[in-house]
Amino acid sequence: MAPEDGGTGRRGRGRPAGSRSGTPETRDRILAAAREEFSARGYDKTSIRSIAKSAGVDSSLVHHYFGAKEQIFAASIELSFEPAFGVPDVLAAGPEGVGERLARFFVAIWENPVSRAPMLAILRSAVTNDTAAAVLRGIVLRRLLERVASELKVPEPRLRAELAGAQMIGIAMMRYVIRIEPLASADMEEVVALVAPTLQRYLTDPGPVTG
Repeated sequence: MAPEDGGTGRRGRGRPAGSRSGTPETRDRILAAAREEFSARGYDKTSIRSIAKSAGVDSSLVHHYFGAKEQIFAASIELSFEPAFGVPDVLAAGPEGVGERLARFFVAIWENPVSRAPMLAILRSAVTNDTAAAVLRGIVLRRLLERVASELKVPEPRLRAELAGAQMIGIAMMRYVIRIEPLASADMEEVVALVAPTLQRYLTDPGPVTG
């Protein structure tokens, strides 16, 4: 790859000394900065310029790696939601007790402050911005719901996967975003015990989904 100065011996305009292009470390630094910016500011108030400033690079380098803001937001979601993408592995262990395993897996992710903070920021952005919502919807569908549906051996697997997802996202909104009591302060084990039978029915009961 050509050097940043284009062979002139000068750095690109606005690019601080020591900044490197064409390295995995630079891309990772930009992505980490984007995740922090989206977490702190939300989608609407975050800009390519603010991400570049936080990463210590020129804005053109952010565009080089990620394109538009929508694309770097998508990359941030992929990074922030990585723990949740293990759900298909939970299902692969078999139908017995899958409702409890899934509830415990999901709640444990949200109970962890490290994984909770960026996921909270993304949910808030998706609620207030149509572009952010569309990006989140596409990634959750591609990385999570379609894989969950492929593991189910019941009628209407896609609908059941979406219902299970809606159940867990609803709990996340009520417990961690809006913080409505008594759910917000309920014991984790109590939440798991109450939610598990519903998830079990969605994912394994061959009967009608409703009723």
